[in-house]
Amino acid sequence: MEVEHVSERTPRWGLGDAVVGLLVGWVATAVVISLWVGAGGGQPSETSLGALAAGEAALWVGLLGAPLWASRLKGAGSLAEDFGFSFRWTDPVVGLPIGIACQLLLVPLIYLPLQQFISKHDLEEPVRRVTDSAHGGGFIALSIVVVVGAPIVEELFFRGLVLRSLQRRFGDTWAVLGSAVLFGLAHFEYLQLPALVSLGVILGAMAVSSKRLGPSIFAHAGFNLVTMIALGLSR
Repeated sequence: MEVEHVSERTPRWGLGDAVVGLLVGWVATAVVISLWVGAGGGQPSETSLGALAAGEAALWVGLLGAPLWASRLKGAGSLAEDFGFSFRWTDPVVGLPIGIACQLLLVPLIYLPLQQFISKHDLEEPVRRVTDSAHGGGFIALSIVVVVGAPIVEELFFRGLVLRSLQRRFGDTWAVLGSAVLFGLAHFEYLQLPALVSLGVILGAMAVSSKRLGPSIFAHAGFNLVTMIALGLSR
């Protein structure tokens, strides 16, 4: 009876579900943004912000939908059990300082050898293009998406579904590295790739060591929070 119980609890989700989630998210994003721009959604100064909101929602269809679908149909039916999506009161105490330190210390250290070729302004350009068109309530809404929504959805996908799928096949080390590289590549920002992959390694190590996503979600939020505060102050 014990063997049968373990067999029934063995998850059937894996990398295939992650690939489908990414493809769905990317295709949905491309379609939604194309429709938004083609329909002339808002004034030109508002288009980038509106397109971002629409595109982010479309992307989350894949990134959030894949873990939900995989857990419900191929796993235990619990995001906490399948992917470690759970929280403790200590998570922000541990996670936020790590994320802030990554942004303030790790990123400058990574680009120190390249400072003659890549400026801080170059690194901030992708986010600045969007935030420059966001004012008042728009900037606040964008900040909530970046600091709250994105860490939850991306951690559930990359450190939940992707990392744990790789972990079952290749072990902890390759799971952390593989999920970090995919996390970096998925942002399609080549200048920011070294920082994103490095952040992904740290977030993956946190997820593996804690066996939960709470610490990495708050670290991810802290990392993004520094960016939004810096951009807000420079406006």
